[in-house]
Amino acid sequence: MSTIPVQIAVEDELSEAVLRRMLRHAGRGYEVGTAYRRGGSGYLRRTIRGWNNAAQGVPFVLLTDLDQYFCPKAPIDEWLRVPQHPNLVIRVAVREVEAWLLADRANLASFLGVRESFIPGNVETLPRPKEALIDLARQSRSSELRDRIVPRHGSTARQGPDYNGCLVDFVASRLDLNVAATESPSLSRALGRLGTFQPVWGP
Repeated sequence: MSTIPVQIAVEDELSEAVLRRMLRHAGRGYEVGTAYRRGGSGYLRRTIRGWNNAAQGVPFVLLTDLDQYFCPKAPIDEWLRVPQHPNLVIRVAVREVEAWLLADRANLASFLGVRESFIPGNVETLPRPKEALIDLARQSRSSELRDRIVPRHGSTARQGPDYNGCLVDFVASRLDLNVAATESPSLSRALGRLGTFQPVWGP
């Protein structure tokens, strides 16, 4: 099987871990070169046209959160505003990549040390999946995990000091993408796209 070289662009460390796991899961022989992540969706918005141009030479895969946009196509239309090169793959997590983790209810419950019944269903209808995940971690039986994921008392931080590192561990060791895809249509579509993507080579 021939390899497919790709560059990737993501919002943060957790999104990068999820996308790398998805690329391995696709079974297409993806080889990731450079990973670009320098400050959330604003960075992706500013640089997407450059990657669209660069995709003529090497495929790019971009993963972003839907956040408050009304549909996955909306941020692409607003950010790009030029024809999308076929070698630029853009996937949008509804509404945040944390929803894809919440979609694997049994494994996430085990990892967090909470009851599976505490994990909400219909994850793509959650307005703020990240906050939902942090609230779950507050109920964890593990003080170490709470300290890593939950913001410290009195802190203005939105997340704990090792939020990304802790959830990257979950993605690497426990996340079942097949199970999560049955509960998250945007994840299912993203995996399908990566599983069938065929770059356009040549002039």
